[in-house]
Amino acid sequence: MSQAMSQVMHRQLQSTPPVAVAGEGVWLIDAQGKRYIDASGGAAVSCLGHAHPDVLAAMHAQIDRLAYAHTSFFTTEAAERLGARLVATAPAGTSHVYFVSGGSEAVEAALKMARQYFVETGQPQREHFIARRQSYHGNTLGALAVGGNAWRRKQFAPLLIPVTHVAPCYEYRDRAADESAEQYGQRLVSELAGAIDRLGGDTVIAFVAETVGGATQGATPPVPGYLRGVRELCTRHGILLILDEVMCGMGRSGTLHACEAEGVVPDLMTIAKGLGGGYQPIGAVLVQGHVVEAMRRGSGLFQHGHTYLGHAVACAAALAVQQVIERDDLLAAVQRQGAGLRARLQAAFGAHPHVGDIRGRGLFQAIELVADRSTQTPFDPALKLHARIKQQAMNEGLMVYPMGGTIDGRLGDHVLLAPPFTVNDTELDLIVERLKAAVDTSIRELAPGPSKKEAQIS
Repeated sequence: MSQAMSQVMHRQLQSTPPVAVAGEGVWLIDAQGKRYIDASGGAAVSCLGHAHPDVLAAMHAQIDRLAYAHTSFFTTEAAERLGARLVATAPAGTSHVYFVSGGSEAVEAALKMARQYFVETGQPQREHFIARRQSYHGNTLGALAVGGNAWRRKQFAPLLIPVTHVAPCYEYRDRAADESAEQYGQRLVSELAGAIDRLGGDTVIAFVAETVGGATQGATPPVPGYLRGVRELCTRHGILLILDEVMCGMGRSGTLHACEAEGVVPDLMTIAKGLGGGYQPIGAVLVQGHVVEAMRRGSGLFQHGHTYLGHAVACAAALAVQQVIERDDLLAAVQRQGAGLRARLQAAFGAHPHVGDIRGRGLFQAIELVADRSTQTPFDPALKLHARIKQQAMNEGLMVYPMGGTIDGRLGDHVLLAPPFTVNDTELDLIVERLKAAVDTSIRELAPGPSKKEAQIS
């Protein structure tokens, strides 16, 4: 399909992407019959791959019974069953789940929920959010405001609420040579404490963070003790902790919720991508009981809502996805195959002159590209290396999730991998083989064969 034939406003306005016509397992197939191995799950969405028969059957059965009923009039069996399952498997103290249609909506709902909680409890002076630089929480205005990616925020800055941003947990670049990982984490907690003190502890609503950094930084895990320190600090000041697990959660990092590995329970947690596996648009906020009770005892409602929240078909699809993950022991598979993916990446890129870091958890892994490994110097952003790698990977029949601006929204390139939980060893071999070819070709073809000096930032 040519650009002139499409009336869809695509993400890129200068070109039209290939037309996807079918999917099976880890593969997507375009209209020309070309097959692409989906090594990124789209955007870490397709946790069960494509066309899983059990999920399709659940969706068909739900459509035959009921497709949609507005939640101001009815609840549905599908929503109630999914809600009960999510609460039963959530961190201790979670009492309710609030359904939405995606990650950005989940973050937006969590922000409003946090503010309303303090209004309901007689603390209306709490009006500040603290989040982290180089984070990504979505593209709605509230989510964009707490997000810390400078490039995404820049042109919309006049529309965004003020948010205080502190340093991310980015061990590869920010941990000092004389610091242990634990000392680095405590330094970050101290920086957050300073920001709270400057604002006034009784004026802060919440601290918002991705448990494992995602799209804009590339699978950056927290160092040991960091999130526990954050949790203790928030508790001390009566501040809510909002963990964004839209990308890293629901099994992607090897446990159902990424915060399980940290021994931390947030007050509000956002989930989405792996919740429904891409079979229908769905997201959710997992809510601790004390937040719900404050609203129940106060106004008796959450002043928020969307037309499609709790959509019956979306809930049925998500319930089927979660049942398959449990039945087929896919969390164990994520841990096993995640270790296999990491080992393959290490073998292919561990000594690569242009790969500075290999990081991640479970089937959520990334490589960070550098012009000079010894100095960690990034490539010149004008080269758009991440975009070159994406296109070359597509040429190779591979879908990966590269991004630029890894360091500060302008500098740095990384490639994120998030294959389905069902990926097998042969497919992992193919993923890393094709990624290696795409990376090497893209660097080699940096026009017109630039010298090392030209590829670096002066």
